[in-house]
Amino acid sequence: MTYSWGDGTPFHTYHRYLQNTLGYQVRKIPVDAGFTCPNRDGTVGTGGCTFCLNEAFTPHYCNSRHSITQQIHDGVAFHAQRRRPIDKFFVYFQAFSNTHAPTARLRECYNEALAIPHVQGLIIATRPDCLTDEVLDYLEKLQENVYLCVEIGIESLHDETLRRINRGHDTASTLRALDMLANRHIPVCGHLIFGLPGETPELWLQDTAILNRLPIATLKLHQLQILSHTPIEQEWVVKPEDFHTFTAEGYITFLTDYIERLSPTIAIERLANEVPTRYLASPSWHGIRHQEIVQAVIRSLEARHSWQGKKKAEP
Repeated sequence: MTYSWGDGTPFHTYHRYLQNTLGYQVRKIPVDAGFTCPNRDGTVGTGGCTFCLNEAFTPHYCNSRHSITQQIHDGVAFHAQRRRPIDKFFVYFQAFSNTHAPTARLRECYNEALAIPHVQGLIIATRPDCLTDEVLDYLEKLQENVYLCVEIGIESLHDETLRRINRGHDTASTLRALDMLANRHIPVCGHLIFGLPGETPELWLQDTAILNRLPIATLKLHQLQILSHTPIEQEWVVKPEDFHTFTAEGYITFLTDYIERLSPTIAIERLANEVPTRYLASPSWHGIRHQEIVQAVIRSLEARHSWQGKKKAEP
């Protein structure tokens, strides 16, 4: 069976999205440009999000002590050593909030990345409250010449949760940021976490009705992993009943339910999170890798004779 996105996979993959959008495949090379976040530097708060431990999510070559150019070269070499040669790639400004700086500094960082041969475009991870009109105008101009995607940390669509995790912005800020990016025709990747305190699978399934009407091109879905030495670890120790935790099998079933309700126009970049076990407060899923989760979800959808959007949630 061939689905509306153009292949036989029962959900709209990022691989297919790139093929449909660009006509070719491309890897991402993460970099750390040394930015911070407004809920770390006192702009809106301090301490950062309660779940965050940035070093758990970044490869070893992604280091702000090195230049952006050096990090890119190291990233290309890293993939080459693993027999994954790269001839086209995006530079992924991943660490912290990568529009939280004066426009002049953003221009300097982005231009340094774009000067590297074979760079096809930029992926810029940021927060909804870090997009001023000046920054948006600059991004709109920038995308006239290169592929650009802004990755927005939505995390939750519920204000009570956002307050509890010290996020520093509300849902209205998220919706406003998405609209501003859409008005400038800048593609958006949304980022969501399943497992934040006080939330349930039933709530996340209901949230697909909201997501389906948002201007999101791609989506990253992550299960919450409790990382050592974070504030959320202490909350989890004291009130574990406030957290819904998944077994791997339970998460696969949930993802199947979720994808059935998700609009087929939204491509899925990731289905699960992976961090080295040394960062985890307790071991998780015995080392199951992301690709294993992907294959299990495909099998689960096929076993139901189902696909992304079959039970699309409506507002």
